[in-house]
Amino acid sequence: MLSDLDPSTVVPSCPEWSVADLVWHLTEVQHFWAAIVGDRLRGPQDYTRPTRPNSDAELLTYFETTSKRMLDSLLSAPDDLAVWTWLESRQDIGFVRRRQAHEALIHRVDAELAANQRSAIDPVLATDGVLEALEWMFGGAPTWSTVTGEGPIGSLSTTDTNAAWLVQVIRFSGEDPKGTMHTDEPVIELIAAGEPTFELKGSAADLNCWIWNRPTSEPVTITGESNAFESVVGNGV
Repeated sequence: MLSDLDPSTVVPSCPEWSVADLVWHLTEVQHFWAAIVGDRLRGPQDYTRPTRPNSDAELLTYFETTSKRMLDSLLSAPDDLAVWTWLESRQDIGFVRRRQAHEALIHRVDAELAANQRSAIDPVLATDGVLEALEWMFGGAPTWSTVTGEGPIGSLSTTDTNAAWLVQVIRFSGEDPKGTMHTDEPVIELIAAGEPTFELKGSAADLNCWIWNRPTSEPVTITGESNAFESVVGNGV
């Protein structure tokens, strides 16, 4: 699909990007993780960023080569093999494999929107995409922080895969390992019990797209007061 698109086409879901910019973004992301996993780097401090190719044809070729290298690196090692990641609680290839599957999925949606050719999203993958976003991308107070407040509880459920999650908006404060202070920052916490005051329902694909601020195929039904939750997840990129 990417080779059939005009590289200057604006990506509707990321209007600051052209298709060429989208390709370069995903190339940079996959180049980084190919190096982390394939070269077993200790972290970003050992990584050298690539230079963007001058032509669109070279960019597409570089993307294809980079993507293959990342996939080969991820497929050649077990999930529990230790590698650096930005998530303190998950320093393993399984984290990278799952994160990159969902990174690529959302940017596939971006490319399809640019081409005006949306295709179906696998509901099982989309269901895990919702959970991954709640668990890792928008979820959990860091270990170095202190929870300073608990906000509204809500429920999310998929109408096609019968998955359901109970969440709560919490706030944390503290000084991170880089010395930056954080005060009352909101995140999402997955919880086991509680009385929800808001509810979101939709297909797995639509909930996944909604969480990442991408257009849905069908509306996500929202009842109750969900503003606090939306303020955390509504700016996904």
